[in-house]
Amino acid sequence: MKKTGGSLPIRNLIKRPARTTGLVILAVLLSVTVFGGTLIVGSLRSGLSSLDDRLGADIMVVPYEATTQSDFEDIILQGSMGYFYMDSSYMDKIADVEGVSQMSPQFYLVSTSLGCCSVPVQIVGFDPATDFSITPWVKKSYNREIQDMEVVVGNDLNVFVGDTMSFYGVNVQVAAKLDKTGTGLDTAVYTNQNTIKTLIQASLDKNLNTFKEINADQVVSCVLLNVSDGYTPEEVMNDINIHSHHKYKAFQTKNLISDVSGSLNGISDVIGIMVIAIWLLALGVMVAAFMMSVGERKREFAVLRAMGASRRKLSGIVMKEGIAVSFFGSLIGILLGAVIIMPFSNFIEVQLGLPFLLPSVGAILLTAAGALVVSTLAGSLACLAASYKISKIDTGLILRES
Repeated sequence: MKKTGGSLPIRNLIKRPARTTGLVILAVLLSVTVFGGTLIVGSLRSGLSSLDDRLGADIMVVPYEATTQSDFEDIILQGSMGYFYMDSSYMDKIADVEGVSQMSPQFYLVSTSLGCCSVPVQIVGFDPATDFSITPWVKKSYNREIQDMEVVVGNDLNVFVGDTMSFYGVNVQVAAKLDKTGTGLDTAVYTNQNTIKTLIQASLDKNLNTFKEINADQVVSCVLLNVSDGYTPEEVMNDINIHSHHKYKAFQTKNLISDVSGSLNGISDVIGIMVIAIWLLALGVMVAAFMMSVGERKREFAVLRAMGASRRKLSGIVMKEGIAVSFFGSLIGILLGAVIIMPFSNFIEVQLGLPFLLPSVGAILLTAAGALVVSTLAGSLACLAASYKISKIDTGLILRES
């Protein structure tokens, strides 16, 4: 009987392809749900953290009219294409507000799909001398200051370092490609304030800018602020808004993030409930399947008992069958989940409307290992009831009945 415990479980699974296939499918479903759900939630949290880093400011000040646009938050948070301007002289008034410690302007422009532009993208300009939000991100990929007529591009754009791009008839050179953020910012282009002002003026010269009566040298799109120690962002924000006369409006960036975080928590709860429900359902079906299998194989087990196999040996056979099915199905499920989620992260981001950044390779492997353990554990638990049933088999009675 020494060979029984080794090869017999595998032979039993092969001899019953329909039952084995059904159990493997259950294990696949379970592991896809556990791995996929955990990976999606982890990617959403990575994207949220990345977005928080990209904003990098306590307060943002924008033209008052911009806040009435339905896509305003998408422009700020997701890098959706859009632009707005206010008079740069407002910066002097904002700087005089007590509690402002850092201040830096940003400039937005959208290129078009016409022949004057290489590709329609969001173009973001910033002042390297005062910037504290984009510069730290750029330095991870480009260790010197962006020069005039140079741009750095988001990770998802199909252009490369050294390429030339054209916006409104102005040629610029790609100096670097940025790390992925999991947001729409990955399809944007970034440059210094001199270059963005040149591009804004070029768009005005070609009558392709909806703001007809502006001076490119005298406008900004928004102003990022950090507050001094001893002041709260809410206090400074309120002070700015009181004196703005509806020309501009300040808001705390963390409030925008909290809205995204609320959506993320809602999705996380739904995924968590779904994972638990499917895990319990799969466990129940597996228990039923193994119990039925033991019932159908009573004579087989009785014969093995008569040949000298112990009840413990028979229980071990069933346990090994369950573990083998669960392990194999879990591996397939994890690979299937990776194939479904990882290549389509951009599509998932668009559909969810939330930042979506895949975790590091190490975190993904750890998630896969956890899903494998959980799914295999489900198969092991399903076998316990079947193993108990085997211990109650009356060998003599079964052989007499047959």
